[in-house]
Amino acid sequence: MNLEVIKRQNEERKKLFKRAVLAGAFAAAGVVLSVVSIPMGPTKCFPFQHTINVLAGIILGPWWAVGAAFTTSVIRNLMGTGSLFAFPGSMFGALFVGLAAKALPERYNVCAACAEPVGTGIVGAWVGAKVLGPIIGKGIGFLFFSGSFLMSSVPGAVIGALLVYCLQKRMVLTRTFGAMI
Repeated sequence: MNLEVIKRQNEERKKLFKRAVLAGAFAAAGVVLSVVSIPMGPTKCFPFQHTINVLAGIILGPWWAVGAAFTTSVIRNLMGTGSLFAFPGSMFGALFVGLAAKALPERYNVCAACAEPVGTGIVGAWVGAKVLGPIIGKGIGFLFFSGSFLMSSVPGAVIGALLVYCLQKRMVLTRTFGAMI
């Protein structure tokens, strides 16, 4: 191999490592911030998880954000502070934000936060009602899940959008995270 190929491979490894560490930090923040919850029937809504989803989706992209949301959900379930509904309630919102952030020009990243309630409140609620509900023996409908997930995801997405807006205003998002990832 020539030296240029080796340098490029090392840069790719560094980039991958930095993204993994940042995804882990987002997952850890999601677990730590899970002290704020809104119990809604069989679900527990965590507005700060949706804030983390917005930040992770915009900064890391869709797949790393989903990984961070999945990791947070696993840890919460292992700790007994979450439910199975944490998986669709967080992962689809993170995915939609990441996809929206990729599709939009960088200066409109704040608008990607609007995708979080869509992913969580519509797709995540549908999966929770149609897939997970029958598995655990709860016959709760889509509207219940949608309402409870939206009560959590809308405020969380607004907080996330405000944080992204402030970071963009200060150019921290581009300078710090852009250089890092």
